[in-house]
Amino acid sequence: MNPPYQIIAALLMVALTGCMPMTYPPGAKSNAARLSENNFLTEDGINLPLRHWLPKTYPHAVLIALHGFNDYSRFFQQPGEYFSQQGIACYAYDQRGFGASPKRGLWAGEAAYIDDLNTLVRLVKQRYPDRPVYLLGESMGGAVIINAMSLAKMPEVAGIILVAPALWARETMPWYQTGLLWTLAHSLPWLTLTGKGVKVMPSDNIEMLRALGRDPWVIKGTRVETVYGLADLMDAAFNSATQLRAKTLMLYGEKDEIIPKPPTYAFLQKFLATETTEKTVAFYSQGYHMLLRDLQAPTAWKDIAAWINNRPEKLPSGADNRARQVLSDLHSQPADTDE
Repeated sequence: MNPPYQIIAALLMVALTGCMPMTYPPGAKSNAARLSENNFLTEDGINLPLRHWLPKTYPHAVLIALHGFNDYSRFFQQPGEYFSQQGIACYAYDQRGFGASPKRGLWAGEAAYIDDLNTLVRLVKQRYPDRPVYLLGESMGGAVIINAMSLAKMPEVAGIILVAPALWARETMPWYQTGLLWTLAHSLPWLTLTGKGVKVMPSDNIEMLRALGRDPWVIKGTRVETVYGLADLMDAAFNSATQLRAKTLMLYGEKDEIIPKPPTYAFLQKFLATETTEKTVAFYSQGYHMLLRDLQAPTAWKDIAAWINNRPEKLPSGADNRARQVLSDLHSQPADTDE
């Protein structure tokens, strides 16, 4: 039997065993959650690494930041330092399966990520009972926040900041991409993908990208079942456009090669059509996916700080004017989510 037939036979045998993509949810809630200097202890007894950037005086606002897929809490190092200088206390933690958290590389499930966020919001509000709390999510972190804020039992926060949220739902993907993902997830869920050979540019900050490549806590190889879980999360976020109930600032880079324009624009058309809450959208013509770490990142930081501090009619950069200009051209057109 030639090697190609051996491979095909092996794949068929794996498929016949009924492999399924798995999630690895939290255990039983057995203790009280709490914050320590460098850890967020969850109710099931898991220690999630925690970072913070605090002002020298008592803060006038608090920001909880959620990292993106395969990243971890260090993503907020420079923004956190900047915001702390503006009087905003910042907290970021390694979400389950990422960074130095337990079960590295394994998908905990949407409910687990939302529950951890809710728990941390409660603990932070106990620490700062008289200060407004905001949520910031980058990419996957943004999708977690969208889904959390779309539930009836949503976190009680003053507002949310979505930075290039992960909205690439399956219905906006090419059929061959969703088909391949389903096939691999249901036959080889443990298969690890590295992304080598995929030519996309997540940022124009090349020095930062090289540092991420050397960082041992940034995941370089991803299990197929974890990608499948991320797709589920993005599906839910994309379909929550009309249920999102929170004062919102959404930032998007027009050079984003990770989360495409069509699903992002389709989400925004539905989101902005509802009259449920205050919404500000900002488009950065020179921005990439990693808006908070791009070469023009300070521009986005200043917009976020201004929005938290006084909710200006116009953002300092004018990126909200750019978003209105782009979206106005789409307003009378039906949403096109095809790539």
